[in-house]
Amino acid sequence: MPDQPLHYLTIADLTRRYRDHSLSPLEVTRHLLARIQQFDPRLKSFLQLTPERALVEARQAEQAWLKRDDPGPLCGVPYAVKDLFDVRGVPTTAGTRLRRNAVARSDSWAVQRLTQAGMVLIGKTQTVQFAYGGVGINHDQGTPLNPWKQKPHVPGGSSSGSAVAVASGLVPAALGTDTGGSVRIPASLCGLVGLKTTVGRIGRSGVYPLSFRLDSIGPLTRSVEDAALIGRGLQGIDPGDETTHPVPATDWLAGLKAGLAGLRLGLVETVCFDQPDPEVEAAVRESRIILGSAGAVVESLDLPEAAEVFQNPHTSLITAAEACVVNNNFLERHFDELDPVVAQRMVKGRQLSAVDYLSTWKQWELLRARVSHRLQGFDALIVSTTPLPAAPLEVVDQSLESYYAYNARYLRNTFIGNILNFCAVSLPCGFNRLGLPIGLMIYARPFEEALALRIAQAYEQATDWHRRRPDLSWIG
Repeated sequence: MPDQPLHYLTIADLTRRYRDHSLSPLEVTRHLLARIQQFDPRLKSFLQLTPERALVEARQAEQAWLKRDDPGPLCGVPYAVKDLFDVRGVPTTAGTRLRRNAVARSDSWAVQRLTQAGMVLIGKTQTVQFAYGGVGINHDQGTPLNPWKQKPHVPGGSSSGSAVAVASGLVPAALGTDTGGSVRIPASLCGLVGLKTTVGRIGRSGVYPLSFRLDSIGPLTRSVEDAALIGRGLQGIDPGDETTHPVPATDWLAGLKAGLAGLRLGLVETVCFDQPDPEVEAAVRESRIILGSAGAVVESLDLPEAAEVFQNPHTSLITAAEACVVNNNFLERHFDELDPVVAQRMVKGRQLSAVDYLSTWKQWELLRARVSHRLQGFDALIVSTTPLPAAPLEVVDQSLESYYAYNARYLRNTFIGNILNFCAVSLPCGFNRLGLPIGLMIYARPFEEALALRIAQAYEQATDWHRRRPDLSWIG
């Protein structure tokens, strides 16, 4: 494979170059800031840049590499964060102009962790308003464009800008949040690796919430190894987030290349393959052969609990109800100023009674227990991340009915994992005839991110899908 240009180097590549002093953090940061200036006026992935901070942090990282042989694998690596993460001195708009004056007084805990590791913050990326949507459209602040097509296609949401920025070579990594698929859907549609961590694994203080019970934090990267590096750097007890689980920090790199011998994987047939795009289904079923060749035993698996998630009429209203609590002031006083699609979807959460809310959560807890029992003997599950690739923006957004239909389809396979409390990795497993990425998802039990990453790594090493890059010559 020919050498990748500087802007498409992975985190691991950058670290190797920093170590042998053939590249410097300041050089990389300046290059990426210039590339953002060239391409992002069309791509619209960033909401606000932090160039002064980036250059200061790049200089500090450069000195660290000069003074020590190895200041850490993240030192000097540029990144971006979804505009839900507080960044000191910068507004956290959460996708709405109504919060343009909500300037953060301090960094979110996740940003603090990456700053301590020596990473270089480039800026904040666009998100769906209040992070409430799977297609990636924001009618208020603008919709990032999927870089794989000149004709506007949806990027996936709600971590839309983070995915577009990484896929376009504007940053090597970005942080997102995942409540129903908001890291994995844009990863799938933009040809990236997206890691959904278990709720409680990574601290959420200083991150604008959508759902108190389902929100999780995860990186979008160009390789599985990079996702493991970022994820490892984010672990730890967050004193500002009482939901942080007191599990020991895990070195997700230690067993990353252990292979698949002895692992038993289930290809989930229930719900996940209902009316899929034929090319998506073919690519995901082909992955069964590739994973088998790598040493795993892969079997078809019925998972009735996946169907039961959607049989409860209140399932779709749980997140809406919690979002109403967070955003009640905007819904009450500024409803007509909000993104109309988001506002109309969110306000439906008020229909949910306290009894229905609590009974639904009780059902989900019982489903989680049943799934844990059913999966005895299986190490992990595989499904398509989304049942279809990125669709044209004009088709998705032509009507409220069309938006709702596409949003539900994009969220279907990912939302199952949030309800059942899985962790997950999405990674590229092919491209359709139009050149649009297809995503494969590895589901693992709670707090078994290391295993999901290990399986994803084996698949990635057996294929070349992750090496493809979008052609941005249409931008100029």
